[in-house]
Amino acid sequence: MRYQISGKQIDIGMALQTHVQNELNAVVQKYAERPTDANVTFSKDAHEYVCETVVHLSTGLTAQARAHETEIYAAFDKCADKMEKQLRRYKRRLKDHHRDRSQPVESLGVSAYVLASEDHAEDAEPESLQPMIIAEIEAKVPSLSVGEAVMQMELAGAPVLVFRNEGREGSVNIVYRREDGNVGWIDPS
Repeated sequence: MRYQISGKQIDIGMALQTHVQNELNAVVQKYAERPTDANVTFSKDAHEYVCETVVHLSTGLTAQARAHETEIYAAFDKCADKMEKQLRRYKRRLKDHHRDRSQPVESLGVSAYVLASEDHAEDAEPESLQPMIIAEIEAKVPSLSVGEAVMQMELAGAPVLVFRNEGREGSVNIVYRREDGNVGWIDPS
């Protein structure tokens, strides 16, 4: 597994990097098969250290956790505990799902755009109906089953996930978290 351990405006010593690699490797190897890479970022927020961890698995799932504590090692340990809890839950779900994926998830590269919000008064007419693009981001659309898409959305803590449905020959689908707490699924005909 490849590790990228960095600090935002703080120095990360070799002892902390070794601790992160050993502990994260133990957690990930216990619950996940074939992890590809892990990004661990430390930062400081007022008097607390913040640890953000993202682990990419060969199955296409991305697990992420975030924790903050007054000590940098404690912040990482708390983050690793959250990661372990997530991976344990989703491994149990995969076992219950009776589906092992032998091949990595295919992803389609797409462009995502950030549009400027319109702060117009109620009576004001917009100058143009064309929105102003303020950022362009490279994104990936994975090929997943609906169950895997819901799992990926919950694992990432995202409100919505766009994916290509494996069961319908790659048609683009969307799963999203509804206000009532349930999950919605949009499957265009």
